[in-house]
Amino acid sequence: MDRPLPLVAIVGRPNVGKSTLFNRLVGKRLALVDDRPGVTRDRREAEAQLYDLRFRLFDTAGLEEAAADSLADRMTRQTQEAVGHADVVLFVFDARAGLVPQDEHFARWLRRCGRPVIVLANKAEGRVQELATAEAFKLGLGEPLPFSAEHGLGLGDLHEALLAALGDKAVREAAKAKGRRDDDWSLESPPADGVDLVEGEEPEEPKGPIQLAIVGRPNVGKSTLVNRLIGEERLLTGPEAGITRDAIAVDWTWKGQALRLIDTAGLRKRGRIDDKVEKLAGADTRRAIRYAQVVVLVVDAAQPLEKQDLTIAEQVIEEGRALVIAVNKWDAVEDAKATQELIRDRVEIALPRAKGLPVVTLSALRGQKLDRLLDACLKAYQVWNRRIRTADLNRWLESMLSAHPPPAPAGRRIRIKYMTQAKVRPPTFAVFASQANDLPTAYLRYLENGLRQDFGLPGTPIRILVKGGRNPYDKDS
Repeated sequence: MDRPLPLVAIVGRPNVGKSTLFNRLVGKRLALVDDRPGVTRDRREAEAQLYDLRFRLFDTAGLEEAAADSLADRMTRQTQEAVGHADVVLFVFDARAGLVPQDEHFARWLRRCGRPVIVLANKAEGRVQELATAEAFKLGLGEPLPFSAEHGLGLGDLHEALLAALGDKAVREAAKAKGRRDDDWSLESPPADGVDLVEGEEPEEPKGPIQLAIVGRPNVGKSTLVNRLIGEERLLTGPEAGITRDAIAVDWTWKGQALRLIDTAGLRKRGRIDDKVEKLAGADTRRAIRYAQVVVLVVDAAQPLEKQDLTIAEQVIEEGRALVIAVNKWDAVEDAKATQELIRDRVEIALPRAKGLPVVTLSALRGQKLDRLLDACLKAYQVWNRRIRTADLNRWLESMLSAHPPPAPAGRRIRIKYMTQAKVRPPTFAVFASQANDLPTAYLRYLENGLRQDFGLPGTPIRILVKGGRNPYDKDS
């Protein structure tokens, strides 16, 4: 059995370069970075590697003194929880600004925690910062390391310090752990769009957990939903809109199925966004959609499926991802029947490319109907992966052509010769026809609706590619 990786937490006051250090050690731009303080709010976790060392790394919100139950106070409690789990703490301060009373206050708290602490004097690129680095001895946390997260200076010293703090033998055993990196989902490169198939082949089950992105407008209950699913207050929640900024991945298992829940920032209309951080958070969310396998669109039952909700749903369908709509705050609805009819009508009219889309009503705050949501997600995932045999497809195609033959532009009828499933995730079909460019969209929609109804493909995006020329599956053609 593989040895669990050591846990390392990055802490410090706001805007000292914690997220830049996190991205440097993880090797991906997972955390949002901006010059203003307080961009990071939730703690982010990923697997990191420094030379031969592998460890789990926490990026945390900036440590601040704040009024009880304020947003800043809730952020600080999240940081404290990360420190409580950590084997080693990286305490980062800004060498350019020098030590401030806030640094000394939190250094005293870290000394009481009883965790090994490595002090990093970040932004120490030149001799000007040498004095500030030396001054950090008075924190009482050991020798400070001059460091630059932005330029990668001081990584060798950090490597040696981690070895000393964690124990050489334990870290090197962890470095030998087999298997792929736990946090493969990246904000930079989405997976291949679909899996190619050949005749007689079944699609391979993807390795790793199912990527399940939770998306929606701000303040509809996305983070509350994730917290209720996993049974702990892992993500920041509150009445303030737009608390979540980074896309945060949480690994979890439900009924033996490994899942990676990805909480995302709320999406507003792009024309209404002036704030740079909100733009970065929105781009982060859209990348999470591109990488996801199943997307849960959370909507507010008091304002179900408004224009922005439908815009997000269209983005998910356009990306070819399995989609489930979760109508949250259902416990507050007064006329459930009328609201259900309204939602059903809007889905059918506004989202014709995903007929049969699963819609689940629930209350994330009360934990109601969460099992039903997860059942719908796993079913949508199975449909998204469904493979149909070519022989069955062509028998079905023959009956569809008999019922409604293709049109005859300019007096010459289009002949559809053959059909096969080219890909799964989402189901993608290739149709071979004469005059391929003249086959109208309405007729392709007719075939698409027939595929959904006759082969049990509700809700999932379906793609039909029309090809002309020789049938590559017919040896005599």
